[in-house]
Amino acid sequence: MQVIDAHVHFWNLGLGNQPWLEHPEPNLLGDYRPMARDYGPADLCNESDDIDLLGAVHIEADAVDPVKETRWLAGLDDDTLPSALVIGADFSRLDAARVIEEQLALSPRVRGVRQILNVHADPHYDYVGRHYMDEPGWRDNFRLLERHGLSFDLQIYPSQMPQAARLAGEHPETLFLLNHAGMYVDRHGVAGWRAWRDGLRELAERDNVAIKLSGFGMLDHHWTIGSVRPLILEAIDAFGVARCLFASNFPVDGLYARYADVWNAYADIVADASPDEKQALFVDNARRLYRLPSNNETQTS
Repeated sequence: MQVIDAHVHFWNLGLGNQPWLEHPEPNLLGDYRPMARDYGPADLCNESDDIDLLGAVHIEADAVDPVKETRWLAGLDDDTLPSALVIGADFSRLDAARVIEEQLALSPRVRGVRQILNVHADPHYDYVGRHYMDEPGWRDNFRLLERHGLSFDLQIYPSQMPQAARLAGEHPETLFLLNHAGMYVDRHGVAGWRAWRDGLRELAERDNVAIKLSGFGMLDHHWTIGSVRPLILEAIDAFGVARCLFASNFPVDGLYARYADVWNAYADIVADASPDEKQALFVDNARRLYRLPSNNETQTS
């Protein structure tokens, strides 16, 4: 099976850039101490088994200093992975423009920015403790994406989807990539399902929003093909095949499943899709949306 993995993380703990990994404390991921170790392209390839990994998109890994993270990534010996970088930046900071520009200067593989926005009333699920999308300064700096031709990896919960849809409507020239199938967090009643389902459709009304089908283990540590099938099919129904792309979220989701098992589960769920649809979901959409080189092109750092 050939894939371009649209969501992976690499880190070197010796850089002191990921305190959350250096001093693990159980959170929504559960006990994540097993992944509190260096992880790079070679580790990902070693886990791929029979998966033919054509490329991988690195998503910022909550680094204290995103410039340091990008400098390390740009200096890796591997000349093919990561194929593209989604860098970190905090749009609420006065130096957001400098932070982005410094990272753009470090690597031609930079394609977008992610700033985690997840807010939840339950502290167990709350990531950031503030509603960035409400802040005028944050919204002003968000325009930096269009200035530099960068996409935005959107990581939110369903309760934030209506506001995110409005943000996407205000920035039609910016591509939004919704992380982890919209992080269906409130799973104990009908209201939580409706918030996720309806939020997806509101986002999908914006032509500049796509969705990554990934990260299912974070909120369902014992997931099965049966438990994720409805989420994947609902997302594909909302966005259409052309705006959906599969990803592993490794090594995070390696806490819950082997790499090949994640990809084989995806393949099982879309087994009835046409060959062209499968090619889009597993390879072509990631290549197009993250502007990766085609098979006959090369890319250098």
